[in-house]
Amino acid sequence: MEQTAKKTFREKYIGDKSFYRMIFGITVPIMVQNGITSFVNMLDNIMVGRVGTEQMSGVSIVNQLIFIYFLCIFGGLGGIGIFTAQYYGKGDREGVRATFRAKIWLGVFITAIAFSVFMLFGPQLISLFLNEGSETADLEATLRYAEGYMRIIFLSFPAFLILQIYGSTLRACGETVLPMKAGITAVLVNLVFNYLLIYGKLGFPELGVNGAAIATVLSRYVEMLIIVIWTHRHKEKCPYIVGVYRTLKVSGKQVKNFTIKGAPLLLNESLWSVGMSLLLQCYSLRGLDVIAAYNISNTLSNLFSIVFFTMGDAVAIIVGQLLGAGKPEEAKDTDRKIIFFGVIFAAFTGLLMMSVSGLFPKIYNTTDAVRHLATSLIIVYAAYSPVLAFCHCTYFTLRSGGKTIVTFLFDSVFTWAVSVPIAFVLSRFTNLGMVAIYICVSSADLIKCLIGYILVKKGVWVNNIVND
Repeated sequence: MEQTAKKTFREKYIGDKSFYRMIFGITVPIMVQNGITSFVNMLDNIMVGRVGTEQMSGVSIVNQLIFIYFLCIFGGLGGIGIFTAQYYGKGDREGVRATFRAKIWLGVFITAIAFSVFMLFGPQLISLFLNEGSETADLEATLRYAEGYMRIIFLSFPAFLILQIYGSTLRACGETVLPMKAGITAVLVNLVFNYLLIYGKLGFPELGVNGAAIATVLSRYVEMLIIVIWTHRHKEKCPYIVGVYRTLKVSGKQVKNFTIKGAPLLLNESLWSVGMSLLLQCYSLRGLDVIAAYNISNTLSNLFSIVFFTMGDAVAIIVGQLLGAGKPEEAKDTDRKIIFFGVIFAAFTGLLMMSVSGLFPKIYNTTDAVRHLATSLIIVYAAYSPVLAFCHCTYFTLRSGGKTIVTFLFDSVFTWAVSVPIAFVLSRFTNLGMVAIYICVSSADLIKCLIGYILVKKGVWVNNIVND
């Protein structure tokens, strides 16, 4: 009886060799690409962090604000990308072209709004995160460094947009190697110019924070050009790109379908990213040292979490294609095994994070208090990694079947209704320290875990949304 139970567990949650070859074939290139992107950010972060705490805090605040724009793009294109994956699984090239064109229109619209907001209200937004609470922090200097960094980083917006339009389409159609190669090139460009421009080496001017921004802009354009040129030169691998610019029209019916399914996802990513920024603003009430420590912790967390967060991409691509191909039972079986694998992966990476939690903050030129706080935050994040992995995979499961309204409630509404109020109340009406507040906010995700488990188990997400 016990042997039968084990066999059932193995069959339900553990795949065979071909299953894991398929998973790694899709996820490893994405892991490498996302890892490179995070590594680019980490390079900026560490190199600027070697200059000083105010510089590091200024860059961190700007990146948190830019993060809102990034997630709006991810959410908007991701909502349309649900159709891309299912059209591709169905073999409908014209459908893929329509999603590509729709991404252009939506991306330009989001970028124009973001640029306008940051240009008009940038200093005021940065100032929301500047609070007293540290004897060593210089708030005026932090604001000055942040404004300089922001003015330059704006120039990367067009490259980032085009990169995401092409890259998201390539990934949804199963091409994950090329974005990885482009990302490797970008990280090398960023590394070289960070060294030259931040510290003024080999005859280049010493620009500090502004040098980091210039290096990032250059790397974005290099990455974009590689992906765009490759896509148009390999029409046999990307047949949907043929004739994609003959017109930018998208049919009214498609616009309606994309809007119905995609708008909740765009709204979700927008509200969620703003919610994350509000959490940081609440944390910042404990002083500017918290911004620096959170930035250090977040840099390491982003790098390690790529491993298990990529399982969400696997769900979006593989499960989305299976649903589009009319294979619901195979989609459910595959989804269950990917989620299980992602949680196990997260537990392993969490242990790795804990093992380096005391070493990583020492790289930065900052105070012992900031380093100690950063170590504590890293440990908390590492402990909750399996919970985050499960929530992430269940989110993409619901999204793969077009349940974007459900994902909106599951993700951003939960953040605003539970996580943000906890941080708001504890930071303003109690004397709890940053670590205690962070633990309380992280613990709330256990509720989301339970909700996600129930929704996935019920199979509310098993839908073919392109079966006309």
